Amino acid sequence: MNFTINKDVLLENLNYVGRALSNRNIIPVINGILFILNNEGLSLTATDNEITIKAFIPRDDIKEIREEGRAVIYGKYIIDIIRKLPNEDINIEEIDGGKAVISTHTSKYNLNCFEVNDFPDIKIETVSNPLKLTSGNFRDIVNQTVFATSTQESKALLTGINLKIQGNLLECVATDSYRLAKKHVKFDSVLDHNVNLVIPAKNINEFVKLLDVDDATVEVHPFTNKVMMKYKNILYQSSLLNGTYPNTDTLVPSDFEVIYKVNLNDFFNVIDRASILAQAKDKNIISLETNQNKLIITSSNPEVGKIEEVMNMEVIKGDNIKISFSARYMIEALKSFSGEEVCLYFNGEIKPIILKENDNGDLLQLILPIKTY
Repeated sequence: MNFTINKDVLLENLNYVGRALSNRNIIPVINGILFILNNEGLSLTATDNEITIKAFIPRDDIKEIREEGRAVIYGKYIIDIIRKLPNEDINIEEIDGGKAVISTHTSKYNLNCFEVNDFPDIKIETVSNPLKLTSGNFRDIVNQTVFATSTQESKALLTGINLKIQGNLLECVATDSYRLAKKHVKFDSVLDHNVNLVIPAKNINEFVKLLDVDDATVEVHPFTNKVMMKYKNILYQSSLLNGTYPNTDTLVPSDFEVIYKVNLNDFFNVIDRASILAQAKDKNIISLETNQNKLIITSSNPEVGKIEEVMNMEVIKGDNIKISFSARYMIEALKSFSGEEVCLYFNGEIKPIILKENDNGDLLQLILPIKTY
């Protein structure tokens, strides 16, 4: 393997695949990045056995190919070296079957390579009819739900997001059993089979970090034990969580006793200020109480003091209510909405709080109340 390439082109793609590198690997070879160079271009692959990322640099973006070949180069070190080199053409050559020489006009580095045949033989597959959506839509779907996943390994299935596709309807759900985020999206095209996947939150978050253009296409290729997502020249394959995700449809009532409409920005700021004292308490609790068209938010800490915030609201249905909940959960739920107003739905002080932009909103947030007596 022997070629010349511009630093920025190589570094961009190394940074893509570098997201699959892990310091926890006990298998030495998967600390490396697999370089495969042929007449079509250069492919870079890295894996931690949970995710695999492959980036392809076409022949036109490579300055010169002198010899085709393959090598597994220590990922951390080659990324650091390329990042710190000046912005100029870089030569990379494999010599003696076990060393990589990285050089410019003024610098030269020798890195030991791993044995190519020891690198995992990971098959990256595609389906004939993948789900296609814009990268902006995909990022919104994930960001509006993934924060509600559990961080407790004892609830392994809840550490992922549930992606379901039926016909032309996609539903994305995340819950940690104390709150729930659900997003619906309709598409023009219809898949020829239903999909029901649970993707680890940390894996889907890493993929979303790669999405830097809103109008590019993301393809989702589902399988029984993995999912492959394609974006520009990047193939991103993730393992799935095994098991049947809980049915969350029964958690959301079809009718509500009390409905209020509030200005989203004002309500967020009120909750944010009230949470100042709530942050000092383990349960992060604040209380909401209404009096006609006034909404009153309070929080207290016996050692510090008390906060009371009052704001106007519109009563859509029902009478006054008093309820307590986690300030952090409410703040994270409110951040997922982008409109000017949000509706709050209640069925008493011990039933879940529902947030939507309107009755037909495609995004729903659910928060369980906290008893304060």
